[in-house]
Amino acid sequence: MIRVDGRTLRCADVVTAAATEGPLNIDVSIAALRGAESAWKLAEELSTRRIVYGRTTGVGANKEDPVGEGESPDHGLRLLRSHAGGSGDVMSPGQTRAMMLIRLNQLLAGRSGLSPELIGALAGAVRTGSLPLVHRLGAIGTGDLAPLAETALALTGERPWLSGGVPPVPVQAGDALAFMSSNAATLAEATLAAMRLDTLTRASHVVAALTYIALDGNPEAYATPVHEARPHAGQVACAAEMRRLLGMEGTPKPGRRIQDPFGLRAFPQVQGPALDAIHYLRDVLAVEINASTENPMISTVHQDAYHHAHFHTAYVSTALDQVRATIHQVAELSAARLGDLVEPEFTGLRPFLAAGPSGSSGVMILEYVAHDALTELRQAALPATLGTAVVSRGIEDHASFSTQAARAATAAGTAYRQVLACELVAAVRALRMRKAELVALPARDAYEAAAAVLDPSVEDRPLTEDIARAVSLLDTLALI
Repeated sequence: MIRVDGRTLRCADVVTAAATEGPLNIDVSIAALRGAESAWKLAEELSTRRIVYGRTTGVGANKEDPVGEGESPDHGLRLLRSHAGGSGDVMSPGQTRAMMLIRLNQLLAGRSGLSPELIGALAGAVRTGSLPLVHRLGAIGTGDLAPLAETALALTGERPWLSGGVPPVPVQAGDALAFMSSNAATLAEATLAAMRLDTLTRASHVVAALTYIALDGNPEAYATPVHEARPHAGQVACAAEMRRLLGMEGTPKPGRRIQDPFGLRAFPQVQGPALDAIHYLRDVLAVEINASTENPMISTVHQDAYHHAHFHTAYVSTALDQVRATIHQVAELSAARLGDLVEPEFTGLRPFLAAGPSGSSGVMILEYVAHDALTELRQAALPATLGTAVVSRGIEDHASFSTQAARAATAAGTAYRQVLACELVAAVRALRMRKAELVALPARDAYEAAAAVLDPSVEDRPLTEDIARAVSLLDTLALI
């Protein structure tokens, strides 16, 4: 059961909605519905005695153009039709479901002035798992106008449903902007990407721990006194997690080297900023998915309408940019550790963890795959916030590009999975070849889970299936 009340929706709820095919069990707050209805009545009344953007006027550069009484009934439909110009690929079912849940929750915050019929239709679509046909392209971080207009027109019966559907409802003059004035589609993708990256960072602790064991790492790098001396939250948490996974209690025995390569030694210092960035991003998203972003905002408390810029998502875009930059650095360390795993000086094994005749290549190809994926991640890590856009005849003269930042975060997660999977395949092979005896500690559980699904053969062969299995294993490792 997911509670939908405009205040308490969680990022985890969004992930659940995205993964649920078919009906979704939601509990829509009756009190929130009543509050939304009160805002609708107030918005209707305000429109009779003052100018209210998007209700009594056009939008964008048409903000000074009044909507005549004779045009008012069709004003909402015309706005939706003109803005439903999305293009490109169809939005994925998971993102669409997440978008609809977020938008419903925002509307139940009770400041949009949207008609109860349209809110009820959206709730019905979310509850039944109905999916409108929505395109990905049509937003620049100042409101997901095209995707939400397409969704609204599906609720009115004018656009098709990919699956399911609800009885069509009418659109009032003020409904169009009240429904579109949100970044719900962007927030959906950002939330799904953030939670995926959160899982991958937890899995990366486990993968790094297995590499540490394969390379006989030096435990001093994770010692409590070291990180108490510079106590950044993420760095401290990373070091503590490594100690837990590796069973470091008291004074552990020294490693083979006085100084490990940076892939092991600097892991807390590089992983820490990523953990902190993801934590901050999740905090930002928790605010956004429960926020009233509609412009104008209808306040029943103050009995007035307020024109503002909550549609601008600089918080989201800058947080996403920071996450992708820090994840790229962590992935670089993973690729560096992979390089250490194929080096006899560090493992005491043959080059590239090879077996069989002289000149065998072993896992040599893993470095190429990892660096290919790392290059894709590097491109995805480029900041989206360095550009801007001036649209609507110069009236809207800045854009956050949070939409593009969210898409890049999705791409970053896909690439990072591949990098981690390559390291995992090599670490497990090294541990097998060394016939390492792991004591009862969490890292051994991880090794056994990986060894159960990765092919034990060490002769030269294609490693495509090994990488794919390692990718699918990362979610499990994140829970160890």
